[in-house]
Amino acid sequence: MAQLPAPGSVIVPDWHESAEGKEYLSSILRKNRRRVFGLLERPVLPPQVAADTAGYKIFVSGKSGVGKTALVAKLAGLEVPVIHHETVGIQTTIVYWPAKLQASDRVIIFRFEFWDCGEAALKKFDHILPACKEKTDAFLFLFSFTDRSSFDDLPAQLSRVAGDAPNTVKMVIGSKFDQYMHTDVPERDLTAFRQAWELPLLRVKSVPGRRLADGRTLDGRAGLADVAHILNGLGEHLWHQDQVAAGLIPGPQENAPEEEQG
Repeated sequence: MAQLPAPGSVIVPDWHESAEGKEYLSSILRKNRRRVFGLLERPVLPPQVAADTAGYKIFVSGKSGVGKTALVAKLAGLEVPVIHHETVGIQTTIVYWPAKLQASDRVIIFRFEFWDCGEAALKKFDHILPACKEKTDAFLFLFSFTDRSSFDDLPAQLSRVAGDAPNTVKMVIGSKFDQYMHTDVPERDLTAFRQAWELPLLRVKSVPGRRLADGRTLDGRAGLADVAHILNGLGEHLWHQDQVAAGLIPGPQENAPEEEQG
């Protein structure tokens, strides 16, 4: 198992709340609303600031109804569907996120391309899963705190979806954390899972996003604050993975103690 970066060791955690961070965030906001980006679009930065872009493909996996589409909508600043509908085919969503690196003070604009697919389509069409996995940089595995079976299904999901990609970033996200009082997944089971799988496990609420003064429009800045821990976590693990692959920082084998020579 590859050694995971400690939270906050790669990316400055609360940089997006600083004056400098807010200047970069202005490139993905318009009048406090999130901007929606197509596949060929990108943020336009003010003339006085600059940043490199790092792009990644992320496949979102989980049982039907756990909130995969809702999570991607929250990350993109879109309206979360009130009623669950099975995703038909493959849906891709682009999310940009600026972050500052701890080691170099460089600002990176992360371009996350989320791939979401309905469980029925995965079972019906053999080509769907290989297409979602092709050149994927990270897997997000979702379970719902209100659905015990979705948590119990995680080992099978990890094996089936990412079993042949041992060095690819994998993260687990528990949805509907705001309903934790009614959880089917107690804390002791989460601890046991983390110890067994050595994977980062984050939590996200499913409450509707906060609104602007008109009472209708989603508050873009407030929405970003709600999901910053997930976007930073993704950027942190993906950047670390790239640095190891490029030989810029030691990998797990290089950190292991050398055997004594006989």
